[in-house]
Amino acid sequence: MPPRPCQFCEKSRAIIRRPKTGDHVCKECFFNVFETEIHNTITHAKLFKPGDRVAIGASGGKDSTVLAHVMKTLNERYNYGLDLFLLSIDEGITGYRDDSLETVKRNQQQYDLPLKILSYKELYGWTMDAIVEQVGRKNNCTFCGVFRRQALDRGASSLNVDHIVTGHNADDIAETVLMNIMRGDIARLGRCTLICTQGEDTIRRSKPLKYAYEKEIVMYAYFKKLDYFSTECIYSPDAYRGHARAFLKSLEVARPSVIIEIIHSGESFEVAQEVKVKEQRTCVRCGYIASNELCKACTLLEGLERGIPQMGIRDGKKKHIEIEAPDLTKEIRTIPMFKLPTVEKDSRLAASSPLNMPG
Repeated sequence: MPPRPCQFCEKSRAIIRRPKTGDHVCKECFFNVFETEIHNTITHAKLFKPGDRVAIGASGGKDSTVLAHVMKTLNERYNYGLDLFLLSIDEGITGYRDDSLETVKRNQQQYDLPLKILSYKELYGWTMDAIVEQVGRKNNCTFCGVFRRQALDRGASSLNVDHIVTGHNADDIAETVLMNIMRGDIARLGRCTLICTQGEDTIRRSKPLKYAYEKEIVMYAYFKKLDYFSTECIYSPDAYRGHARAFLKSLEVARPSVIIEIIHSGESFEVAQEVKVKEQRTCVRCGYIASNELCKACTLLEGLERGIPQMGIRDGKKKHIEIEAPDLTKEIRTIPMFKLPTVEKDSRLAASSPLNMPG
């Protein structure tokens, strides 16, 4: 069977069959269409404006490495006018995060972008290795997810940026939709497909790779010869997300478009008015956004400090352990007060921004 020509340029030999569309394309056309689709996602959602200071959540993995490469490429190609930074969180996982951070440091040199590394040990006084020793492997991802989200905001604040971009891809978002359905988490189901989120007390956060398939991200990284770390977190195999991921992969075999279809279904969900969503307020202890008097991170940290790490964790039919406002007479480690960055805005630039034009 003769080689297929590229369906885009019709000149070069096709070497890739896109998992997302089934198109047969050559390497250069694949690069072009992959980058253009992300550019269109950015412009359609009006994610940025000139002068924005943007922190790229960098873990050293394929998603964040491709995101950093593409953001730098598009920023220069389309003159976004962004100040880009790399922001990494060191969870303190021996044999995993310490190795991946070496990749991030190489990326920093390759892309010539400033790098900030903030560790759990520095912020919370605990590493994930120490936390797992206390809680075991059943609920460790709860601690890591809560601590990581707040650490990203705090790292971004220290960089004085006003926007964080993360490497969440289409597969990640489809998995999250499935997880929230299986858990019956209506509140999160209503917002998990949002490309951009921001509360009054948090930094704007977005997902430029929202519609990019994981398989295509891997192909892009491979053919571009990008430097990334591919080992899975040693504590993640037992995570609940793994069940949603396995189910999604089985569906994808029969219907490759199911990933985007699940995302579009999630985007169409509407939360009924009678469903009560907790009002957001500010943690009385650290100043971070919270649903109760204490934010989730402070609740989990207090449990660790008091030797009852199950505090604040919902397990099956068990309810959260209620805790009161902090007792200042008891000596426990606390998280520093959170402050939003003070970034000066120039509204005059927004009107002429190419990112505010239709994609």
